[in-house]
Amino acid sequence: MHIQLIRNATLRVEYAGKTFLIDPFLGEKGAYPPFPNSARQDENNPLVSLPIPIKDVLAGVDAVILTHLHLDHYDEVAKQALPKAIPLFVQNEDDLNVIEGDGFTNVSVLSDTTSFDGISLTKTSGEHGRGPILEMAGLVCGVVFTHSSEQTLYVAGDTVWYDEVAKTIQTHQPAVIVVNAGDNQFVEGGSLVMNEEDVRHVHEAASEATIIAVHMEAVNHWNLSRADLRAYAAEHGFAERLIVPEDGEMISR
Repeated sequence: MHIQLIRNATLRVEYAGKTFLIDPFLGEKGAYPPFPNSARQDENNPLVSLPIPIKDVLAGVDAVILTHLHLDHYDEVAKQALPKAIPLFVQNEDDLNVIEGDGFTNVSVLSDTTSFDGISLTKTSGEHGRGPILEMAGLVCGVVFTHSSEQTLYVAGDTVWYDEVAKTIQTHQPAVIVVNAGDNQFVEGGSLVMNEEDVRHVHEAASEATIIAVHMEAVNHWNLSRADLRAYAAEHGFAERLIVPEDGEMISR
């Protein structure tokens, strides 16, 4: 498999001969207002430019996966740039209705038994924060990729560490796990995605897996830097199992 971080949670995943685009956030640097009630109110989103042109992000993509529909996972530019007939997978019927309303004609809801050209795509649960903020954050999902020619890949999506993430790891035994680990926060409510301790819990649950940490330093409410996560992993003995890629970086496994 080849996993390229584009920016934030946007990934190009080449897996078993197919290319998937996950959570396309394609607007130009500074195209959108900052998320309110959070840090860096003087900086528009995204904070950084795409590392490659949009045409290269989309080149050869066979299918798109949207873990949820927040702006930094699916924006107006993605809506306009994606081919309307491309196979597109979403988490539930509500999201399907939105995406079909945007003009897409080949939309499917992920399930426990979804398959795309022989690749198993298993929807996984996520919690986009802890406590009362969950109602505001809304529903999210992740996805597990399996195929006889590849190691198992778990893309966790916008979730914190909790029992369902542990169960997914125990059930699927992924060799590679992508976590959204910017510890993004509003002024109140705590972590919306994984912080450094959450990433350590993932490692402890899957000590032989390679963990790839993304969703970092790209939108104004980030709270955990790449450098700080790398330092934490070194301090706690799992740096050799953690990759914290830069935008545009390709990882092969």
